[in-house]
Amino acid sequence: MTIYAWGYLQEYEREREDILDAVDKVFKSGQLVWGPHVTGFERDFAAYHGVPHCVAVDNGTNALVVALRALGIGPGDEVITVSNTAAPTVVAISMVGATPVFVDIHPDTYLMDVGQVAAAVTERTRCLLPVHLYGQCVDMAPLEELAARHDLVILEDCAQAHGARHHGRIAGSMGRAGAFSFYPTKVLGAYGHGGGTITSDPELDAEMRRLRYYGMDEERYYVVAPNGMNSRLDEVHAEILRRKLGRLDDYIAARRTAAANYAEALAGTDLVLPALAPGNDHVYYLYVVRHPRRDKIIERMRSFDISLNISYPWPVHTMTGFAHLGVPKGALPVTETLAEEIFSLPMYPSVLGTDQEKVIDALRETLATL
Repeated sequence: MTIYAWGYLQEYEREREDILDAVDKVFKSGQLVWGPHVTGFERDFAAYHGVPHCVAVDNGTNALVVALRALGIGPGDEVITVSNTAAPTVVAISMVGATPVFVDIHPDTYLMDVGQVAAAVTERTRCLLPVHLYGQCVDMAPLEELAARHDLVILEDCAQAHGARHHGRIAGSMGRAGAFSFYPTKVLGAYGHGGGTITSDPELDAEMRRLRYYGMDEERYYVVAPNGMNSRLDEVHAEILRRKLGRLDDYIAARRTAAANYAEALAGTDLVLPALAPGNDHVYYLYVVRHPRRDKIIERMRSFDISLNISYPWPVHTMTGFAHLGVPKGALPVTETLAEEIFSLPMYPSVLGTDQEKVIDALRETLATL
């Protein structure tokens, strides 16, 4: 059978009874939306991050949108972020009417090059949006200093960094808010779509709760905020996520073991392996490597029934949907170069064992014959 960059079937077999029990519990409760399971997950997810508030929504993109709107980001505002990210990061900025402004990434970690951010700040800049990519955090201290100096807000994109830490601080707790995705592939993933935000700001929490539910406050059918939306996590996925949250540290430990196996087995090859940024505890949402003959490697690995992934082949600023931003080719040289060379090896808790051994053997054989 083909080994994919991500898979859940083995994990589901181990957790099947608990998952089905969660579904049955919700179905028997008589309340499929807006009930105690969402509230319970919000409480537990906030507690895991050491913050008082979590607002659960229907997907990670809307987690960003709700947070941006609650922060007052809109038309005429600029948000500084990166182009080496999943497109939803930038789509969310556009959805609130703001303008994304890109800085390049660090050539070793592939994270935001924070040394470039100060030069990108203008009188229209309102928000810094670092993306904690592939499972580790952006260097936050320079961003926090810059935000304080220019009266900016920081919104962390934590879709790929559940449980990651930076100098002991957990991803999502370092800005005004942190936005998460619970898409099935994530370190903490549902069996469908889901998202959420966390914050220590009670006023921001209240505004996000209004915005996720049509802009309504406590009174049903009475809108107090005109820019609300329908973005609620359902009870079934909330209960599944609440139970999986109790296993999150185990998932992270398994990913770290898989990463260590790759690092040991692939040392000495001409693959560029992931670099750990100072002060970071990596959770290895993805195991991203680099090689100038990336496409040939991916092609040859298919002959071993191993499917690899590229995250991401097209920097956002090169996509036709964002051509109106006017970012010319060559403006982000590190991002553009890496997009031609990076790819991801299979990474998920159940890849440990025979599957990972097959990947390593096939990859070493492929590299030796290039």
